[in-house]
Amino acid sequence: MTQLHTGGCQCGAVRYRAEGEVGFPHVCHCRMCQKAAGNYFMPFGGVKYENFTLTRGQPTWFQSSANVRRGFCGQCGTPLFYDGGHDHISITLGSLDEPESVKPELQTNHPRKMIWFGELDTLPHDERMDTSAEDDADIARSSRQHSDHDTSEWPAEGRS
Repeated sequence: MTQLHTGGCQCGAVRYRAEGEVGFPHVCHCRMCQKAAGNYFMPFGGVKYENFTLTRGQPTWFQSSANVRRGFCGQCGTPLFYDGGHDHISITLGSLDEPESVKPELQTNHPRKMIWFGELDTLPHDERMDTSAEDDADIARSSRQHSDHDTSEWPAEGRS
């Protein structure tokens, strides 16, 4: 049975479908990925072009280097794709509807990794910042974030 992965941006303007295995799942620590993600790393996995389809909207592209362009949602800014011109497109693993379905298997550009990154699990947990079921319900009522599944229309009814 062929694996099926769907995903998209935060607002739902750009959605995609990837069939088959997501190859080379990794976390990149290069400075370009840090800047593109606004974070300390960017997780990616590759999908062959023939197994990849945009199902809603079109990404906006930024040519981040001579050989690489990065796709993102022009409405909400979510980083979505890394296209290096090979036989595949890389998708950001966090944009998958089920991000837990693809586990990174390695890291790249390790010299740029934050030296304290391994200490994150030792940081104290502030339970006051955790959301309750009631908080989650309030957030869901006012959220403009797209669902983690394909929908027949966008924006969702009552959302703009």
